Amino acid sequence: MVRTTKSTRAPPPAQRPAASSSKELPSPSCGSNDSEPFSSENESANDANVDVGQEGTDNDDLDEGMDLEGFAGPSSKVVKPLTPEGLAAFNAEIARTGVVYISRIPPGMRPEKVRHLMSQYGEVGRVYLQKEDPKTTYLRRKYTTDKKPHFIEGWIEFKDKKVARTVATMLNAQPIGGKKGTRWRDDVWTMTYLPKFKWNMLTEQIAHEAAARTAKLRVEITQSRSEQNEYLRNVELARIVNKRNEKRKEKGLEPLQPKEKREKRPLADDDKREKQKKRPRVDDDARNAQLQDVLGSIF
Repeated sequence: MVRTTKSTRAPPPAQRPAASSSKELPSPSCGSNDSEPFSSENESANDANVDVGQEGTDNDDLDEGMDLEGFAGPSSKVVKPLTPEGLAAFNAEIARTGVVYISRIPPGMRPEKVRHLMSQYGEVGRVYLQKEDPKTTYLRRKYTTDKKPHFIEGWIEFKDKKVARTVATMLNAQPIGGKKGTRWRDDVWTMTYLPKFKWNMLTEQIAHEAAARTAKLRVEITQSRSEQNEYLRNVELARIVNKRNEKRKEKGLEPLQPKEKREKRPLADDDKREKQKKRPRVDDDARNAQLQDVLGSIF
């Protein structure tokens, strides 16, 4: 008998539909509209807008003159119009707050870390740390390997002034502590409670110092500019005098000498007395006669 074997061939691969020039829209049965393919882009744009809005609200607490790097405010802020009752509640909340002053910040400690450590004892409002002098920062980064920003002093706002007073009394001159091997384990807190001191007083003080610093810088710039103009004027005068002296030398004349400016000396006490003596004195009788004449002409 002859056995017949059937050849088993694989079925041909299914042909893929040709790519159409236009994108396929989702079917209505899926319950999606025409804007669904762009939902991811819209969501990313909305997320970006939310981030920008949150960043703007975080910076609202930062007053003029404060450094953004040394500020750590609440995580969220909602701005709403205040009613008279809300205004009264806000003023009462501000009156309950207390501010603690830290005279020394451990090297490398940032506002977020200070806020985290103080939040263990009570509700913290705002934290601001003052950065060190720019010249000191430049020298430290130039001659040492420490490139991190350093802060020299700070202010912490507690929602309850009783908690602020208790924290300042309890932690002053005490080690920071923490796990073994941490950076600030052996550093010591140096803090004090500021009675009748509110956050707006701090912002006013910082704004005043910033304005005074700006005014001082403006005066120094004006003074240096006037000195520079005087120096350039003297250089130009010396060049002109030298050029004229060369011509006079060719003619056999004596060279010119620039005139020296005489400095005004302050008047001595004797000179002041002499000036006062030179002033004409009006006799009292003559003055009374003049007054009587004027009054007589009026009445």
